[in-house]
Amino acid sequence: MKRLFFAAVSLAALGTAARAELKDDVAADHPYILALYKELHARPELSFKEVQSSKRMADELKALGFEVTTGIGSAWVKAKATANAGKVHAGVDGYGVVGVMKNGEGPTVLIRADMDALPLEERTKVPYASTVKSADYLGNEAPVMHACGHDVHMASFVGAARRLTAMKTQWKGTLVMVAQPGEELGLGAKAMIADGLFTRFPRPDYNISLHVNGVDPAGSVAYTPGYALANVDTVDVIVKGVGGHGAMPQLAKDPIVISAEIINALQTLVSRELDPLDSGVVTVGAINAGHKHNIIPDQAHLQITVRSYSEETRKLLVDGVKRIARAQAMSAGLPESLMPEVKVEKDSMTSTYNDPALSARIADVLKGRFGEARVYEIKPIMGGEDFAYFGKTDPKIPSFMFWIGGGEPKAAAAAKAGKGPVPPSNHSPFFAPVPDLTLKTGVEALAASALELFKQPSIN
Repeated sequence: MKRLFFAAVSLAALGTAARAELKDDVAADHPYILALYKELHARPELSFKEVQSSKRMADELKALGFEVTTGIGSAWVKAKATANAGKVHAGVDGYGVVGVMKNGEGPTVLIRADMDALPLEERTKVPYASTVKSADYLGNEAPVMHACGHDVHMASFVGAARRLTAMKTQWKGTLVMVAQPGEELGLGAKAMIADGLFTRFPRPDYNISLHVNGVDPAGSVAYTPGYALANVDTVDVIVKGVGGHGAMPQLAKDPIVISAEIINALQTLVSRELDPLDSGVVTVGAINAGHKHNIIPDQAHLQITVRSYSEETRKLLVDGVKRIARAQAMSAGLPESLMPEVKVEKDSMTSTYNDPALSARIADVLKGRFGEARVYEIKPIMGGEDFAYFGKTDPKIPSFMFWIGGGEPKAAAAAKAGKGPVPPSNHSPFFAPVPDLTLKTGVEALAASALELFKQPSIN
C-alpha cells in the first residue's frame, strides 16, 4: 500500500509540475501573442478577403516547422462568389491555411481558428482600434472590425502552436493547425472541406476550437456537451398580391395584409407545434413592401431566420413556414398562380454538436488546470458556427468547441449579479475583450486540451 501511495504522490506532483510549466511558458510568451493580437485587431479583413491574416498565420506556422499549405478552398469560393454576384470581386479567394506537424506515432489532433471580421464600424476607443474600410466579397463597401473575436482566436491559435512545438518531447502524434476563412458567412468550413481538408491532409481523430464570449469574465471557460449552437436557416418569402389604389382596396389583393397574417401565424410554430422541451426560433427580421401611402403594392418580401438544433425540428419549422405562407395566401383568395415563393438558402448553417465524451474529457482537464469556479457548463445558444461542419463529416469526427470569457471580470460579475450593465457582447461595435487574461486563458486551454488528446489510451 505504501508503494502505491508514493506512486500516486509522484504522479500528482508530476501533473502539478506540468501544469505550472505550461502556465509559466504561456506567461513568458504573452508579450509576443499580445502584440500579434493587437496587430490583427487593427488590420481586420472581411470574409474571403483574409489576405494578410492568412499570410500571417501561414508565416507563423512555417517558422515553427509545420508543413504549410495555403489557398485551401479557392476554387469553391470563386465558384460561389461568381454564382452570387456574377463575378469574382478583387481580392476574393479561398484563404484557408493548413499546417501539419508529424511527431511520431499517435493520435491526430486538429485545432481550428477562424480569421474573418465583420462589416461594422469600431467604437471601442482602444489604442489599437480598427479604422479599416473594405469591400466585401460581393463588392459592398463597409467599415471593418473584429467584433466577434476572431483576432483572439488567431492569437490563441498561434500561441498554442508555439507552446506545443516547444513541448514536442511531451506528446506524440500529428498536429493539424487550420486557419479558416469565411466563418461569418457560414461558408469557410464548407470551402475547405470541399477542397479536401480531410483527404489531402491527415484525417483528425479529434477536432477542437475555441470562441471568445464578451459577456462572461475573462479567465473563464464555458462549455456545452451535445448541441451547443444552432442550425441557421435563412428563409425568404415573396408574398404576391394584386396591386391597386389605396382608396379602393376591394379591387386589389393586399400582400401587406397577407404578410401580417403570415407573421402572426408563424408565432404558433414554436408555441403550438414544437415540443415544449425542444428549442426553436422563427424570427421575421424584415418586411419590405410598397413605395407610397396610397398604393397597394403587388408583392411583399419577408426575411426570416429559423433556428433549431435537431434535423427533425429544423424540418418541422421550415416546412411550417412554407405551409403557413401558402395557407394565408389561399385564405385571402389568391389563385394558384399567385401563391407565395418560399426560398430557403442552400448554404444554411448546420448545428454545432460537441461530442459528450470528448467534452467531459477536456472539461475535466481544464477544471484541473484552472479550477472548478472558472470552468463551467452552460446552456446551448441559438447562434450559429460553421465549426459544426468539421465534426459532421462521414464518418463523424469527435469535435469540441469551448468558450473563453473576454469581459472585464468585475464588470461581468456585477452584471451576472444584476448590479451592473452587461459587458458589450459579440457583434457589438463596443466589443473589446480584456486582452491579457483572455489570451493567456485561450492559449493555455487550447494547448492543454491538445496535450490531453495526444495521450495514448491506457492498456489494462
